[in-house]
Amino acid sequence: MFDFTFHNSTKIIFGAGKEALIGAELHAAGITRVLLIHGKNSVIRSGLLDRVMTSLKADNIAWTKFGGVDSNPLLSHTRDGIALAKQDKVEAILAVGGGSVLDEAKAIAVGALAAEDVWQFFIGQKVERALPIFTILTLAATGSEMNGNSVITNAQTRQKYNISSPHVYPTVSILNPELTHSVPLNYTAYSAVDAITHVCEGYFTKQPGTHLQDRLVEGIIKTVLETTSLIMSEPTHAKARASFMWAATLALNGLTPAGIGAYSFPNHMIEHALSAIYNIPHGAGLSIVMPAWMKWYCPQNPSQFTRFAREIFGLDSGTAGIAALEQWFVTIKSPVRLHEVGIPATDIEEIAENAAGLARQWGIAELYPRETIAEILRLAI
Repeated sequence: MFDFTFHNSTKIIFGAGKEALIGAELHAAGITRVLLIHGKNSVIRSGLLDRVMTSLKADNIAWTKFGGVDSNPLLSHTRDGIALAKQDKVEAILAVGGGSVLDEAKAIAVGALAAEDVWQFFIGQKVERALPIFTILTLAATGSEMNGNSVITNAQTRQKYNISSPHVYPTVSILNPELTHSVPLNYTAYSAVDAITHVCEGYFTKQPGTHLQDRLVEGIIKTVLETTSLIMSEPTHAKARASFMWAATLALNGLTPAGIGAYSFPNHMIEHALSAIYNIPHGAGLSIVMPAWMKWYCPQNPSQFTRFAREIFGLDSGTAGIAALEQWFVTIKSPVRLHEVGIPATDIEEIAENAAGLARQWGIAELYPRETIAEILRLAI
């Protein structure tokens, strides 16, 4: 166990119908006006947005609606939200949606209090303050409901970059697993891949000997595997949806890497290039990248891959464990090869160059120069 500080400031309210409490939570925080951010049409069709506005009205919370967030949230749309937040002098941001909506909400919360353009915070400027953020989650995957991360795509430069700051931890996040029952099975699959990748990044790249954290990670992975299989057979399986939702939150709320020492996020670094260039779903990109990266990285940490194979799949070699995970991705219909999402092998050098920029930003360029990233991607042909 290595030295660490763990602090998570987000209040979680978990359960059916709990979105009705959002007005009271905002009122208790002294908030009187919010920017109400959502995606395209699903929260409108389901009636969720109406229920949220009813709760706001009951507690005399004024709101300005701002919809249309993309699945890979865009800088241009974020800038529009910032302008609206400033114009209407909102006091907090309320995000109703999945991780993409939450990520854009965090960026808007930062930009609303900044004189400079918000992209500066994605390319290195430190976040010093942000508006309070409240969330109602409709898709479990990214963990954004309980962490300080936000990922935005700059379509002009084709860069998918992030901020990470304690200032953008949500104040309150409401998790009603019933809101995820209507998530399509393909996005359920991509969500499962994302959650598994979140915990595997540290699990494989960390310092050896932190077995408590290993067991936490393995428990999350097993839960995601089991619940996803149940959901694929029965999309409204209430217990499975609830367990999956909380597992996805735990996968990236800072708990599993606490005490593991130095680690990195190479799969996300490479995938961000795929979704920045081709606008594919993040989880779909990860299911392509992760088996390829595992095959490349396994010789550098063979004992941990052997442990993974044994604890997750009951197999006796790292290679067998990688193959089993890749096959599971196939079983849930998430792509595992570049051509499955229309990316030709001839684009690998361009993708690697894009990813190398983020590797520099994250301080892992020595481990992952452009040539190495291209080598990994060729394992996904």
